[in-house]
Amino acid sequence: MNTIKQRLLTDWHPMRIIRLVFGVWALVQAFQVHDTIIGVFGVFFLYQAITNTGCCGVSQSCNTSVAPNVDNKGYIEYEEIK
Repeated sequence: MNTIKQRLLTDWHPMRIIRLVFGVWALVQAFQVHDTIIGVFGVFFLYQAITNTGCCGVSQSCNTSVAPNVDNKGYIEYEEIK
């Protein structure tokens, strides 16, 4: 229970706020226009905002690694191209 509360109340960045606003707006429009597709998009963006996930999910598998290829002595290994 503590992790759900922590996930909801922390890490609010501009993209998460934009997803929340767009999701609420889409759901309001879906109810006013009686359009199911807009409602599905609204639920999708609200889910992303509430759970703090992106298109890649919680695993953040779209990110690239920042650390370079370093051997055990701390030197970066380069390959010479001829």
